[in-house]
Amino acid sequence: MASDFYGDFVRTGLGKKVVSSVGLPSPVRLRRYSPTAPLIEGTVLVAGHGDAPLAAHIASMLKSLHLEVVDEAPVSGSLSAVIADLSTIEHPEDLESLRAIVAPTLKSLRSNARVVIIGRPPEAATSPAQRAALRALEGITRSIGKELRRGGTANLVLVAEGDDTNVDATVRYLLSGRSAYVSGQVIVVGEGSPVEPGDWARPLAGKVAVVTGAARGIGAAIAEVLARDGATVVAVDIPAAGDALAKVANAIGGTALQLDVTAPDAGQRIVDHANTRHGGLDIAVHNAGITRDKLLANTDETRWRSVLDVNLMSILRMNEAILGPGGLRDGGHLVLVASIAGIAGNRGQSNYAASKAGVVGLTQALGSDPELRRRGITVNAVAPGFIETEMTAKIPLGTREVGRRLNSLQQGGLPVDVAETIAWFSQDANAGVSGNVVRVCGQSLLGA
Repeated sequence: MASDFYGDFVRTGLGKKVVSSVGLPSPVRLRRYSPTAPLIEGTVLVAGHGDAPLAAHIASMLKSLHLEVVDEAPVSGSLSAVIADLSTIEHPEDLESLRAIVAPTLKSLRSNARVVIIGRPPEAATSPAQRAALRALEGITRSIGKELRRGGTANLVLVAEGDDTNVDATVRYLLSGRSAYVSGQVIVVGEGSPVEPGDWARPLAGKVAVVTGAARGIGAAIAEVLARDGATVVAVDIPAAGDALAKVANAIGGTALQLDVTAPDAGQRIVDHANTRHGGLDIAVHNAGITRDKLLANTDETRWRSVLDVNLMSILRMNEAILGPGGLRDGGHLVLVASIAGIAGNRGQSNYAASKAGVVGLTQALGSDPELRRRGITVNAVAPGFIETEMTAKIPLGTREVGRRLNSLQQGGLPVDVAETIAWFSQDANAGVSGNVVRVCGQSLLGA
């Protein structure tokens, strides 16, 4: 990865003076997750509109974790997080409650603060006015995210009526360092039967996970984080990456499986390996992907088909075995890696954007599939933005700097940021979250 010299400079005494006087971006060091660190340090404000049932539930949950929780902003002192429950709003006039809760706190939030807004899915509204008000929460949340500084993030959680107790794992994720590079996102929580881990430091203990494209970069980080969280990992990549793949598998105490994901029998080989070597499969992460960039006018059939085949069609083929008999166990988790390019598009990447947009569509379809939901299987995706990898290190300096700064956090993300969200999607405590696509992009200014 290329060093972020600018980011390092602005954290020095001289750098702080320069950026302050000139008005340049001033990225801070993000608070990232550690199993030994507290969920969040400092005081958390939890308040809401009306009877705010989710606020009461969340406050009780956080107090059980020995966090300092208040229901009014302190006259003096700072807050580490603000959680505003707007689940009972019925009219745009009720949005004043959100302004009254959040606005007075914004200037006194600590570095790496969290703002979490809770609502109901707009589709469940009983009147046009209520739907308008609930939909407005998304615009407000994204705007707050763009106003926050010093590593702060803002996200919206929409909780289906009757599924309030399924929100705990999502709140924990958004307050923690796992979500360091996630802001301006909407997460929908619905039906499911969450199972809390015996140890939140190892929430995947006893699980078997497979990660494709695991030899390097984001894939290697995913394998490492899943293993850190307790899973036994099958690391998959092409034979040409065999040496790097073996190093990853050996470092995390997993096993390596060399195969081309486009092979007709790739899915069955993954399932057979997981069953034979580890006794089953609980988590499958489709991460393998390639780019073959050209302007569409210069893209031939071979370049087009190769990207679609690796990034999308191979997933469809592998899922026949992974989601079939003897594959992913009931209550398992399927996680796909999309891209911000599939949401916003990207010049010279029509083939790549098509494949990643297809991944988004596939995630939404499988996430609501009645048979998979009956089996308790969740399907979600991450869509990375500018992540510091070997690939982005090869981008010309000027273009790379623009990519790093064009987001609310004013810096590039790390492979571990993508991995942390995937690990969260893989938790049994997260059984109520399915069909979601979370952008790990620092709230990129590109795309929705």
